[in-house]
Amino acid sequence: MERLQKVLAAAGIASRRKCEEIILQGRVSVNGRPVQELGMKVNPSEDVITVDGKPIAQQKKIYIAFHKPKGVITSSKDPEGRQTVLDYMHGIKQRVYPIGRLDYDTEGLLLLTNDGEFANLLMHPKHHVPKTYMAYTKGIPHGSQLDKLRTGIELEDGMTAPAEVEYADIDPDKKEAVVQITITEGRNRQVRRMFEAIGTPVVRLRRIAFGNILLGGLPRGKHRFLTKEEITELRKLAAVSDT
Repeated sequence: MERLQKVLAAAGIASRRKCEEIILQGRVSVNGRPVQELGMKVNPSEDVITVDGKPIAQQKKIYIAFHKPKGVITSSKDPEGRQTVLDYMHGIKQRVYPIGRLDYDTEGLLLLTNDGEFANLLMHPKHHVPKTYMAYTKGIPHGSQLDKLRTGIELEDGMTAPAEVEYADIDPDKKEAVVQITITEGRNRQVRRMFEAIGTPVVRLRRIAFGNILLGGLPRGKHRFLTKEEITELRKLAAVSDT
């Protein structure tokens, strides 16, 4: 279920704020009944929604994998004028939004969609959909330090869930390492804070997988559409993670 004004905006009627005005003007009906107050939630795939007596066009649901570059905001717009992920959605007519976030300095796989139910399914904490990163560290973490990440480590916002961690590369001369880590939570800057807690800060972070979706060879700054099989598998993964 989604708020009526959000559904209208997604259908291209107007901006969300303008759609709120249209609702208050009594120009919108849901299943034949006029609506003149905000806050109503509707199912866009089942409810008949009209504006000035004309049914709104239902948006085709799309699902996108994007290789977010470092230095790009995971947002629809930025007051500071920095590039956002939507600036890279060339040729996408639907209004899409990110599923979760990657911080400004993190690169890699980001999923976007216009399917609110799908996004909520993947972002809900209870579903524990795994996300895998390559963390490039300053200093080489000892095996005992990585064990702390595997069992859970105390951060300022609480204990983390156990993570899957393994070395991907070690450079003794430069005293650097690459560590692959898979987490099932989505706290703000979580991976960076976990490595800071064990004394080996991350200098570069790249997400390489979201559930069953892999970054693979997708070029930086480019996107592709998920296949039906990938979407189905991702839904199943979220459902299994909930059990």
